[in-house]
Amino acid sequence: MLMTLSGHSAATGGHTTAPRPLVIGATGMVGGLILRRLAEAGQQPIGVSRHPQAAPGIEWLTADLADPAGLALPSLETVYATSPAALVADAIPALAAHGMTRLVVFTSTSLETKQNSDDPDERELIRRWADAERRIIEQCAARGIAWTVLRPTLIYAEGRDANVSRIAALIRRFRFFPLAGGGEGLRQPVHADDLAQAAIAAAARPACFNKTYNLPGGETLSYREMVGRIFDGLGLRRMIIPLPGLVWAVVVPLAAKVVPGISGAIVGRMAKNMTFDLTPAATEIGWQPRPFRPDFRR
Repeated sequence: MLMTLSGHSAATGGHTTAPRPLVIGATGMVGGLILRRLAEAGQQPIGVSRHPQAAPGIEWLTADLADPAGLALPSLETVYATSPAALVADAIPALAAHGMTRLVVFTSTSLETKQNSDDPDERELIRRWADAERRIIEQCAARGIAWTVLRPTLIYAEGRDANVSRIAALIRRFRFFPLAGGGEGLRQPVHADDLAQAAIAAAARPACFNKTYNLPGGETLSYREMVGRIFDGLGLRRMIIPLPGLVWAVVVPLAAKVVPGISGAIVGRMAKNMTFDLTPAATEIGWQPRPFRPDFRR
């Protein structure tokens, strides 16, 4: 598919400006926030999406990353990629051909926490994701492109994510939340806007070149307390009900009809610690994520 341009032109008065930052996956949760912050900083970013959304100070390229041969790109330097890693890996030759010298790409800490999942489909998904990350790094290294891989933990943005906001939707509907056991597994939810800021900071810092960073949230708390904070963010009284494993064996198949994506593996992880050290990112990126205080009432 040939890309089409809309919005502000990259050249004025016959003089070509320096390459502007390109954001792939620019209408997604994190990509959209990267785009907004770049625009607010006066960097005139270019957003790539199949479904552009008009916004001041932003030029759009309408495209499908699944067709890298059809990418009609402008001159590039810095690229931010929040699209699926496999699509990004496939697009690197085209991006490099148009001058990309710097790539900041998102994958996930799930590559570590879910690689031994009880769910075979989930294990296969993680295997493909890890392979895509490896291909991104290898292709960038072969072309002299400075890369940075950012691996967030549990991403949230009130009303937009498939993690925290999904729990919030269940609580709104039923006014309680069932836990597997005590829900003692530790979590570090991270806000999408903190990730956007980290990506922009990492892109500009040579110390971050050719490195992978885990990006946990600013607070470590149990799964139970995380759910409790979601109740708080909804302005509702906490009603958290522990259920034994035998009950969950019955509940999960029924819940899957109401909550897409729920599985026994997800329930089992309520007791598993999924935490990471933020020190490397704090030292080299300046990573200072906010504590987990979601607000669904704004």
